[in-house]
Order: sequence, then C-alpha cells, then structure tokens
Amino acid sequence: MSYDDVEIEDMQWNEELRAYTYPCPCGDLFQITKEELKLGEEIARCPSCSLYITVIYNAEDFADNKSKNNLEPPKRQAIAVA
Repeated sequence: MSYDDVEIEDMQWNEELRAYTYPCPCGDLFQITKEELKLGEEIARCPSCSLYITVIYNAEDFADNKSKNNLEPPKRQAIAVA
C-alpha cells in the first residue's frame, strides 16, 4: 500500500535530478522521471527509505509524440543587468 496518492501538479520538477519530486517524511524526496511516466509507471519511490507514493497523472500528457509537452517548466534565460 502506498504512503499517499499525489497529483503530478503537486510535485516539483527537479532539473538536477531530471525527475518530479515530492517531500518524503524521512526528509528525502520521492522521485519519478518523465521516462517512467511515459512507460505508464505511477509509483514514485524514496531513495532513502521504503516508502513510495502513487502519482496521479494523465498518461496522455506523457505519451511520445512529435510535440513537446508543457509539463516541464520553461527554461529561464539569463538577463544581463547593466
């Protein structure tokens, strides 16, 4: 049984981990990658303990297609201030 059910919208995109994350009670982060979501995976695991959560998401949002999905936040551009 999973620790909790969490909507993908409540998770944060972590650029360093290249994964969606959600705080775990142990202090680490539950993690699931876009590749796992594309494969239909719905379990995000914590690398530091045995807990896991069920991720609620629309599989069509992660299906392989020619257009890039909008679930990843846009990249920010650096601006020079003079």
